[in-house]
Amino acid sequence: MGPSPIQNVFRGANSVTLDAKGRMVMPTRYRDRLVERSNGRLVVTIDRDQCLLLYPVPDWEEIERKLMRLPTLNPQARRLQRLMVGYATDLELDGHGRVLLPSELRNFAGLTRAAVLLGQGNRFELWDEARWNERRDEWLKDEELPVDLKGDLESLTL
Repeated sequence: MGPSPIQNVFRGANSVTLDAKGRMVMPTRYRDRLVERSNGRLVVTIDRDQCLLLYPVPDWEEIERKLMRLPTLNPQARRLQRLMVGYATDLELDGHGRVLLPSELRNFAGLTRAAVLLGQGNRFELWDEARWNERRDEWLKDEELPVDLKGDLESLTL
């Protein structure tokens, strides 16, 4: 029997730094789980909130299957497929625990040097630090709960 799903949950906020080549050192506390889960192989893609999403390969493959099953005649589904699958790029942890982020994706997310890596269950979000601080503060001020949670709940399957 394999490890319980809770052991593969990534959580927590981490300050990370990108070097001049666009490499990011994955925080030590996640490395063993990434090696165990996906042999250190990840997929990075873009998110509509202008951050990057990093998935261990098995988790990404599950998401990709769900995305590609969406009806292609639906314009929103098509857009999601184009963006998430179209920008998906394979990454691998090197011997120093780093991943090299493609410049096109770094530019999309406005990533320069200081960044924030957020564990989000089966994936990570990678934000430019200034953009993250700005968005976080906006979200903290916005105390109203959305009236229609249907869209939010549907996105939970991703």
